[in-house]
Amino acid sequence: MPRKKKSQIHPPFEKILIANRGEVACRVIRTCRRMGILTVAVYSEADAHALHVQQADESVLIGPPPASESYLKAETIIQAAIDTGAQAIHPGYGFLSQNSTFVLACQEAGIVFIGPSAEAMVRMGDKVLARGLAAEAGLPLVPGTGADITDREALDAALEMGFPIMVKAAAGGGGIGIRMVATPEELPEALERARSLGQSAFGSSRVYLEKYLESPSHVEVQVLADHHGNAVHLFERDCSIQRRNQKLIEETPCAKIGKRQRQKMYDAALALVEHIGYTNAGTVEFLLDQDGKFYFMEMNTRLQVEHPVTEMVTDLDMVEHQIRIAAGEPLSFTQKDVVSRGHAIEMRLYPEDPITLMPTYGKVESLELPEGPEIRFDTALFPGYEISPFYEAMMGKVIAWGKSRKRAIATLISTLQAINIPGITTNIPLILSVLESEEFKKAKHSTQFLARFMEEQKALLSDEADRDTVAAVTVALASLLSGAPEQHGSPWKTYGRAAQMEPRPGQGGRW
Repeated sequence: MPRKKKSQIHPPFEKILIANRGEVACRVIRTCRRMGILTVAVYSEADAHALHVQQADESVLIGPPPASESYLKAETIIQAAIDTGAQAIHPGYGFLSQNSTFVLACQEAGIVFIGPSAEAMVRMGDKVLARGLAAEAGLPLVPGTGADITDREALDAALEMGFPIMVKAAAGGGGIGIRMVATPEELPEALERARSLGQSAFGSSRVYLEKYLESPSHVEVQVLADHHGNAVHLFERDCSIQRRNQKLIEETPCAKIGKRQRQKMYDAALALVEHIGYTNAGTVEFLLDQDGKFYFMEMNTRLQVEHPVTEMVTDLDMVEHQIRIAAGEPLSFTQKDVVSRGHAIEMRLYPEDPITLMPTYGKVESLELPEGPEIRFDTALFPGYEISPFYEAMMGKVIAWGKSRKRAIATLISTLQAINIPGITTNIPLILSVLESEEFKKAKHSTQFLARFMEEQKALLSDEADRDTVAAVTVALASLLSGAPEQHGSPWKTYGRAAQMEPRPGQGGRW
């Protein structure tokens, strides 16, 4: 593992309120505790016994289970910070983490927001405006349009670019409001759907078009910038294993680009940071085409879910640097001090059927989580934890480090095989099958890989279902007659048969 660096001694704040829940709240608490900073947890009635509530120094009930009545109630959260004497608020990711109005409300209340400025959020939160700023900074862009386009203008632009194209919500994020359109006939419905999703999720129905790239990779550059003009990159992450535009596996470094292209990507990310005067942690995201050319996609103005892989190879605590930057401290290191060692890979742990991807519910009866110097768990799980229907379902993240990509993948595989969470069906079998696939091992995967892979696996299970049933009966009869041990098939076949006999969602299950 990379060597550990000592933290600066003095804490920049006495107390920080964490405006979030689950594993990210526990993650922030861990850093604050090491820095000697007291923490305040906020929680809804559904989270009264949650791990982040147990770990914080203080906790404040902020409302009933629905997020709109608790974790999204900006005024209630700010009042909790005032009442408990917290000088700063860390938003985590999701909820209010990219809400510029919340940032301004914190400032008006005299509370430090641990993140970028409201202006930066507004400028980068609007994808069309962000594209314009990126172009001004010299970043390459995927061909596209402006926002507020009519159906007729959209059709004309799409015909000029050539189908397929992407319809995107201008105020989007997290993959919401993105639609791929293959033919002119599909365009009107896609526009209507994207506008509707944009309005309901972000309060804006503005959409724009981008040329669809065939089988691109999703590669992002992590940046940190202080209020003194210092900015550094913390290398890149490959986040191409996605379902419905949501990342499932992330790793660093990206095995698909060479040194020269990698440096161009770093330079582009830092050029954008300088151009917009960005501060704190942020991620500049790119699409990498099959020819190795990269294009600006968007900038995420917050701590990313996948930040642990960057921490594993750089040995930098990004949450600590977020806190210190927000307190006005300059970065304590320069670009030449940042070194990437080895390879790190992360999977997102979801309570869902690994074949159908349908969500599952239940209570964690017990936990068996392997430990070791090359693995890390960011999670809020504990025996008795109940999967809630009110919030984002991710139960945590499993991160593995190795001296090489091959070694990191092997470590993650062995770690996942050793995890046991009785009572909850998870996506671990799916992730294992991806990690063991030749396409992933050879780093030939793109953002389209998982959808195609899942269809192939479903077809395989469907085609072999009858043969497996006959084979299972034959083997069982032979075993009874001869006393010979049963012969086992492939893991996917075994899972396919076992899944038919498992309890349904909400009733638990071995996976």
